[in-house]
Amino acid sequence: MAALGAGVEVDTVLRDPHVRPGETLHGEVRFRGGSSDHKVDGITVDFTAVVEVEHGDQEHHATYSFLRAPVSGPFDLRAGEARALPFAIPVPWETPVSAVGGRPLPGMRLGVATELALAGALDKGDLDPLHVNPLPAQDHLLGALVHMGFHFKRADLERGTLRGSTMPFYQEIEYHAGPEWRRHFSELELTFIAGPHSMDVILEADKRGGFLTSSHDVYDRFRVGYGDHPGRVEQALRDGLVAMARHRGWF
Repeated sequence: MAALGAGVEVDTVLRDPHVRPGETLHGEVRFRGGSSDHKVDGITVDFTAVVEVEHGDQEHHATYSFLRAPVSGPFDLRAGEARALPFAIPVPWETPVSAVGGRPLPGMRLGVATELALAGALDKGDLDPLHVNPLPAQDHLLGALVHMGFHFKRADLERGTLRGSTMPFYQEIEYHAGPEWRRHFSELELTFIAGPHSMDVILEADKRGGFLTSSHDVYDRFRVGYGDHPGRVEQALRDGLVAMARHRGWF
């Protein structure tokens, strides 16, 4: 059992689980040796996300790792020895939003896990929730949708890579259309692809077809700079909504 790392304990303590994309996550890995000495091959911190995967008509959820950051290389861990190693990990710009207004965003499950690799075995600590708050520009767009009367429906992560993205999944934040837009489309999906200086915003509108008509999906994509005036950002959002409505002749 000693060869499999029996008795070794590992835990991750985050200084603050609330971060924004592009910021740095600070914390430390705490671990304690078991009843005998061990050779540790390394310690890694893993950013994970629960993603919706579709296979034909079937759907299931899978846990994806989207960042693995080394904390330590090989070292000797003595029996019963307690140690702690600090870390500072840059949060990827494309990390999906999982909290808004300090509250978890329903449907989103992001976490931080720690792996302590021993010879022939992995000791994993508990999964710590990661609360990723929106960038100011993202927060402004989400607030603008609320002001336009849109009602939050749900959020999730879908497997796939979008143009301009490096992630193996993308986030969809879904809304019921507000009164001003309800006659044009029934639902709206919002996706962010963020970078260091700007982000792309992807809108998908859905209008359920009636008798003798089919359902329609239509898209719009625009870019927002982080230094753009809030009025310009909100106007770009409204222009995108209008463009989608006109595309299908809904205006």
